[in-house]
Amino acid sequence: MPRVAASSYLNTAPLIWSFQSGSMRESVKLDTTAAPARCADLLANGRVDAALVPVIEYTRMSNVAVVPGVCVGARRRVRSVVLVTKRARLEDVVTVALDTSSRTSAALMQIIFREFIGRCPTFAQAPPDVERMLAAHDAALVIGDPAMTIKRSDVQMFDLATLWNQYTGLGFVFALWMVREEARVHLREIDWAAARDEGLKHREEIADKYAKTLALPRADLVSYLNENIRYELDDDLTAGLNLFYRLAHKHGLAQTARELKTISS
Repeated sequence: MPRVAASSYLNTAPLIWSFQSGSMRESVKLDTTAAPARCADLLANGRVDAALVPVIEYTRMSNVAVVPGVCVGARRRVRSVVLVTKRARLEDVVTVALDTSSRTSAALMQIIFREFIGRCPTFAQAPPDVERMLAAHDAALVIGDPAMTIKRSDVQMFDLATLWNQYTGLGFVFALWMVREEARVHLREIDWAAARDEGLKHREEIADKYAKTLALPRADLVSYLNENIRYELDDDLTAGLNLFYRLAHKHGLAQTARELKTISS
């Protein structure tokens, strides 16, 4: 049985619902205990056959292919990837703490500063604890469920997907299903798009579960899953992804700006 890893964040839930509770629950051995960055490590080290991985990792792993058409992305506002800062303007930020849970968002944050704002703050990795991050730095990058539960009135919050869209006019892709080359043929048999579609039919049920876990209004979570997160890799998101890869390469955050190779190609 294929070994598959994905985080337990709310934005991941529709993509894994079928494997956990739906028609495909007997098709894979699913591990949801790892953060996105750790999922990338599990895939790179051969501990799993497929994983939902931060997209920057595709440029750092030569032995993987991606599942076509399925992603975790956002058109304009994502809500769960934010820069929290004590400064009035991004131009005034000197030091940034980067959430260790992700790598794509950390790379995106650096690209936004270097390419679009024209500044290069000092970046440092830190666990996702906003209070401690801001005690030592001007700003903190936080992703996933922790980003949605920040409650502070004395800070500014910048949504990274919104910033990206303002500067590029494009949507942004945060994560893709990636598969190790040696498992590629076998994992073609899994209908990843059908698993996504089945999960999306259960968004209300997913929101019920996470509303209790996150202590957030159910309606907010339904809105998040319906309006903020995009799960289909369409032309707009693909264009945003390709631009991200080019800029990551330009700024030394990726060794290459390689084209996507899918499990079906």
